[in-house]
Amino acid sequence: MTDRDVFLPVAAQASVGAFVEQARRAEDLGYDAAWIPETWGRNAAVVLTSIAEGTDSIDLGTSIMPIYSRSPALIGQTAATLQEVSGGRFRLGLGPSGPIVIENWHGVDYGNPLRRTRETVDVVKRVLSGEEVEYDGEYFDLSGFRLRCTPPDPVPPVEVAGMGPKAVELAGRFADGWHALMLTADGIADRVEDLERGAEKGERDSDDVRVTLALTCAALPDRERARELVRQHTAFYVGGMGTFYRDNLARQGYEETARAVYDAWQDGDRAAAMAAVDDDLLDSLAVAGTPDEAGERLAEFEAIDGVDAVSVSFPRGADPDEIGATIDALAPTESGR
Repeated sequence: MTDRDVFLPVAAQASVGAFVEQARRAEDLGYDAAWIPETWGRNAAVVLTSIAEGTDSIDLGTSIMPIYSRSPALIGQTAATLQEVSGGRFRLGLGPSGPIVIENWHGVDYGNPLRRTRETVDVVKRVLSGEEVEYDGEYFDLSGFRLRCTPPDPVPPVEVAGMGPKAVELAGRFADGWHALMLTADGIADRVEDLERGAEKGERDSDDVRVTLALTCAALPDRERARELVRQHTAFYVGGMGTFYRDNLARQGYEETARAVYDAWQDGDRAAAMAAVDDDLLDSLAVAGTPDEAGERLAEFEAIDGVDAVSVSFPRGADPDEIGATIDALAPTESGR
């Protein structure tokens, strides 16, 4: 059975305590894991520590923790600590983010994200093993590092996010999981092929690489409001968050739409950018509608071959009540899973 996770909504939380309450709510409703990103707000590791102390059974993870804002050794230490405080429930999700975030906000050269991701995964896994780390890479040169505390048991999975073919191939070759987003069913099939190719190159079984698909969801009695929220969110990412999301959409056969959304958003015409995301595309990428409608659509995504978990995430414009309503409507217990 496909797991159903929840992606905690950073923008809607007034306090760390609010995150804890959302995670408890998800745990009570039967969600399998709660994920939190790290962008320019709260420190994900600190928040997850509070959530770990305030929950009992739900898995916890970062999706994603950027690899440029911490050293691999520190990421490994952080993962080991979070695995300890959560009682073995932690999953480490990593990713390069993008140049807008890394260069403008952290002041670090974005460089070669694929190579840096691979080296980070390599080093983190060695740190988590508890063995002394000797590593000679293009970006990182470590000698003599070893955890001073007892290494985690079990070792937390190290998963990576990626949209392009090479990034997903890397996940299949070196990571324990892949976090997918903004993909249609056909797009997922194409990227799963990349994952399988990577696993083959790494002499691994692709079934051992967990695929988590993040889906923007709004399940509300007001159908039009739900769809407007998700449409605006999609247009924002394609049009306003650099070129990665635009290119990802174009790669799936929507080049003209991707360009229209991007150009309109860059010109400041938000209405035109949203209008370019038609209903068919919206339903191919996300879940938006009444609770019954959204539940049926989510189940269709869960049935896609190769997907091990779907992560219910939320449009950036949704308020706390709308987020809560969606969490409740799409809970595993509500769908009889």
